[in-house]
Amino acid sequence: MNEKLQIIFGLLGGLAVFIYGMNMMSECLQKAAGEKMKSILALLTKNPVLGVIAGALTTAVLQSSSATTVMAIGFVSAGLMSLPQAISIIFGANIGTTMTAQIIAFKISDYIYIIIFIGFIISFIAKSEKVKSIGQTIFAFGLLFLGIETMGDVMKPLASSPVFTDLIERVAHIPVLGVFVGTLMTLVVQSSSATIAVLQNFASQPGPDGVTSMLGLAGAIPILLGDNIGTTITALLASIGQTKDAKRTAVAHCIFNISGCLLFIWFVKPFALLIQHISPKGPEIEVISRQIANAHTLFNITMTLIWVCLINVMVKIVMTLIPDGKAVDMDPAKPVFLDDKIISQPAAALQLVAKEILRVSEMVKVVVADTITIVKTEDMNELEPLQEKGVQIKKLTDQITEYLASLFSAGTMTEQQAAQTASLMYILSDVERMGTLSVEVAKCVREKVDNRYKYTPEAMDELHKSLKTLEKMFNDSLKALQGDESVQIEKLIKRKDKIMDLDLKMRKAHVQRVNKGKCKASLTAPFTNILHLIDRMGNSCVNLADVASNEISLNYFMVN
Repeated sequence: MNEKLQIIFGLLGGLAVFIYGMNMMSECLQKAAGEKMKSILALLTKNPVLGVIAGALTTAVLQSSSATTVMAIGFVSAGLMSLPQAISIIFGANIGTTMTAQIIAFKISDYIYIIIFIGFIISFIAKSEKVKSIGQTIFAFGLLFLGIETMGDVMKPLASSPVFTDLIERVAHIPVLGVFVGTLMTLVVQSSSATIAVLQNFASQPGPDGVTSMLGLAGAIPILLGDNIGTTITALLASIGQTKDAKRTAVAHCIFNISGCLLFIWFVKPFALLIQHISPKGPEIEVISRQIANAHTLFNITMTLIWVCLINVMVKIVMTLIPDGKAVDMDPAKPVFLDDKIISQPAAALQLVAKEILRVSEMVKVVVADTITIVKTEDMNELEPLQEKGVQIKKLTDQITEYLASLFSAGTMTEQQAAQTASLMYILSDVERMGTLSVEVAKCVREKVDNRYKYTPEAMDELHKSLKTLEKMFNDSLKALQGDESVQIEKLIKRKDKIMDLDLKMRKAHVQRVNKGKCKASLTAPFTNILHLIDRMGNSCVNLADVASNEISLNYFMVN
């Protein structure tokens, strides 16, 4: 294999190992952090400064500003976060992503294989999921540096290539060209952390004199600025098909980085001198990696300090660029909150699922109330809209179930999150069943009307009372699931006994009416079917109350 192919394949292979290690480290850090991610996300709704901190911390855990940005877009699209809050998260994410460059700047080439071995041993031996995740994080950390080392080794021959050094000299002296190169690199790789790692490694290669960098800090800074612009494409792609606020959040990310580039491009040399002054001293090829990391950090901190004070201006800009259009009628059968793009972040995805389940619950509450009205009035004009609502609830429930299944198959959840997902599935199943059974009760009323069954007023009154008791049980169960401490779950569960007593009383009363000739014997089967449906509805309410009694609160999953 000739030298050029070795360099190309070495660069691609090293980059592949680096990105794989970074993604693996992100996933394992997230598992190791577990529910701490929820604590970080809980900061999101406070104020812009805390939003910046939360964005930085979340990105430090996820090791990906793109993941944090996509998460923020998902939250604002779901209505869990306001536009200013989401924008503050973006600002923080830009600071958090600089941690990767700072880590890369450490010179640990002599310890790479020891780190990989230690990480492997811990993950191989550990029984605890959390310890295993820590071991895999260490292993991935070693892979990340192995990729960097591989890229560095294959880059060394480039320093002696006249064609390549001439090309680098042009880039180093034409800042606009450097910005273009950095942007293009990140657009291709889809990871600013990866392209900045390549930049750090490349800048660490010695020039012809063997002491100074072949690129130099002043040449590296424009490429760094371009990397920051390139990473905004991920946010723009994530916003496709989302709400206007989600698109505005993505545009705010672009404005943040583009405005920073337009500002700093005029002061590349003074900025380089400042970074050299505050960074460690030594031969340029030894310290330039740290200098690039510091330039990245200082750039993002400076732009965040500027824009966090002007966050209302940013909101006005994006509102002007993407104005509110005509309101579009929402399809009730389609999820409002679910976002496939954040399935890899289960702590965030579960919050969206909980919100969607609450939405389904509200739809079912309407169905139960409408069923009670139909039982009382026997107005069959209300049946078709009720059945349509039942179909919508079924379609929506199926999509939520598929989303939860995707969460399981993604393999990024901790054991605790998997248990929480199972609980959400139980809740969703019983909520949907309440809606389905309510529609069935209404259909039984239609059967009564169509066949002119003559139930006595006493029978219909008892039936109405049973449904009202069920409605109260269902509503209280939902309150308990949302953390309402005023609901006494034990009393709620005992209401099922009341329904069973009423059910038995209704059956006996029906038999007595048949014996006395007040009801036809042929009505026993359809009447018993209604009672059976009511009994099953009572079971679903008790199931929901049982979940609430196990201290599973839907509010636990919310950003608060």
